[in-house]
Amino acid sequence: MAKIVVIGSASMDLVVTAAKRPGAGETVLGDSFKTVPGGKGANQAVACARLGAEVTMVGCVGDDSFGKTILNNLQSNGIVTDYVEPVTGIESGTAHIILAEGDNSIVVVKAANDRITPAYVDQAAAVIKASDIVLIQQEIPEETVVHVSEICAKYHVPLMLNPAPARPVPSRVIEQAAYITPNEHEAAILFGDEPLSDVLRRYPNKLIVTEGKNGVRYFDGSQEVVVPGYQVEAVDTTGAGDTFNGAFAVALAEGMSITDSLRFANRAASLSVMRFGAQGGMPTRDEVEGSL
Repeated sequence: MAKIVVIGSASMDLVVTAAKRPGAGETVLGDSFKTVPGGKGANQAVACARLGAEVTMVGCVGDDSFGKTILNNLQSNGIVTDYVEPVTGIESGTAHIILAEGDNSIVVVKAANDRITPAYVDQAAAVIKASDIVLIQQEIPEETVVHVSEICAKYHVPLMLNPAPARPVPSRVIEQAAYITPNEHEAAILFGDEPLSDVLRRYPNKLIVTEGKNGVRYFDGSQEVVVPGYQVEAVDTTGAGDTFNGAFAVALAEGMSITDSLRFANRAASLSVMRFGAQGGMPTRDEVEGSL
């Protein structure tokens, strides 16, 4: 069983569905409203756990009702929560999501997730050292991402950085990470106007760029490889990227090749968009393997 540590955000998603996304100053009528556990870190942890990994989550929640729900949800998915701490006097993180016109728009309020400091992460150093891969995102402080990359480099543990939400990443983090998984928009923020093909060649077998339904692109050391996506009827695209990252981490930790890991991750992500909710749509191992 692959041992994966996920360091990142755990939040509550407040989800509105509507036929139309409102413009500036505009009010539209929605069709439904739901609250479901989310946060990029928690989402990726759930994705890993459902696919058969032994997962430890490192994060923070608030001392509110959302925090209790988030923590219970992680535990119900079999995730070790010894390093998920309720923070006194602060609210849990929230993501405010509009589902409309076949896609989503999201505003994230980090709240308790900003308390995932380097000192807090140090408490989990032993479990990080013993893991097969560490998965991290950017809904937490930048200095924590840098610190985690240094811990992983020290202990020779592969680090997968999902650079979302998009923001510039220090060059030493890029150098120390084993895998970086931006989408096209995030890659442009990381590397500016440099042609993608040139950037891919500079980071062979490290930079993995997702291109939505068009699949995933990387450079294998001799040629550019495109691993195609799967065409499905999407119900809710929220969490598809988190499912992809979790599945990719699980497959790599189990020793699959990069290409096979990407096929596995693409299939998991395609299944996730066919059901509602970032975590609600995440498939089990049997579902992914049965559909490959």
